[in-house]
Amino acid sequence: MSFEHLRNLGFDVEFRDHANAILSLDFQEAAAELVDTLAAISIPDVELVRGGGGETPATQRLRKTLSDLDWRKHSFVIRKIVDDTEKPSITHEIDHVKYTNEGAIALEIEWNNKDPFFDRDLENFQRLHADGVISVGAIVTRGASMQRAFRDIFRKCAHTYKIQDFDDLEKRFDLDPTRRQRALIAKDQRAGKSFVDAWVHRFIADKYGSATTHWKKLKERLDRGVGNPSPLLLIGIPSSVISSTSAEPRH
Repeated sequence: MSFEHLRNLGFDVEFRDHANAILSLDFQEAAAELVDTLAAISIPDVELVRGGGGETPATQRLRKTLSDLDWRKHSFVIRKIVDDTEKPSITHEIDHVKYTNEGAIALEIEWNNKDPFFDRDLENFQRLHADGVISVGAIVTRGASMQRAFRDIFRKCAHTYKIQDFDDLEKRFDLDPTRRQRALIAKDQRAGKSFVDAWVHRFIADKYGSATTHWKKLKERLDRGVGNPSPLLLIGIPSSVISSTSAEPRH
């Protein structure tokens, strides 16, 4: 199955510096594993909303599937010796690395980090490729359609779970907005917004805002030439993977 299948499903897919040729010729099996894994993603809308630290359940599922396929976390340690003197080593830790007889693919999942993480990833890929230890670097992040759809997704989820006030947010989603967030929501309500619209607006701005990792921010780095030259595969997860859930009581 090719990356065109992901495009047909609504994924953003882009290649840089001949990555498509490298993957289609030397990494067919690994590429098929990645396509199959991403094509099977399904994220309940409530998982995007509910509180809790760490990674989302969807990201955890994606990581586990890739790890089970032998896309494992790996730390590359680069040591250099100049005139018999060893310089300080450089370590690059990558979320998922797939080794084959032809080389290695390095993949990072940037679901909801601060957007400077893209600079780190792209620069790491460039160095690792220049040192001959990876053939392609890949990044998976939120796609453009998902970012655009967040407002409607969260409004619909709030309606399903009958959200009307802060108590409902805590009971249904384990969310306890900060004093600052509560004040901003109250300000929006005084300006005429409903509680749900005010909460959705502030929730997106704080949790999934423009300064987080998503397709537009990744493209900005690529257009500036960050990480060039190195073969890159970039994938954005679309809104079509989000499924609506039926409200159920919390325990």
